[in-house]
Amino acid sequence: MVAAVAGLTRADLSRDHRLCLTASEHSARHIRRIVRSLLAEWGMPELTDSVELAVTELVANVVRHVPDRRCVLLVLRQTAGIRVEVSDGSHQPPCKLGELGEDGESGRGLLLLDAVVDKWGVAPAPGGGKTVWFEISGYS
Repeated sequence: MVAAVAGLTRADLSRDHRLCLTASEHSARHIRRIVRSLLAEWGMPELTDSVELAVTELVANVVRHVPDRRCVLLVLRQTAGIRVEVSDGSHQPPCKLGELGEDGESGRGLLLLDAVVDKWGVAPAPGGGKTVWFEISGYS
């Protein structure tokens, strides 16, 4: 069971969830499992594919662009959907949409994010750094 693997109890799954971690190349897989469990518990399984894809992009950006790879993932249940925030200590903002880096890869994740979520943005994080967030509404 994913909850047992992630150290979550059933009570943890019934409310908003916060996870502090040092991201690695394998973190996105584990985070997708946690998000999938939360969405199932909250009765929002129809959001799973989009949320998993979007959160994978945000965690991959932490692995690639944040030197210490530390971040906080916050998954918030909303009345008609979900909000996910990934905060890190880096002040470096993400590439603007459509700005590909010199390697031709940077910026593509945000294009993908923009395609699968209802809205997203970047804000200063409490205590320094930044928070990249997205929201996805449930289907009516």
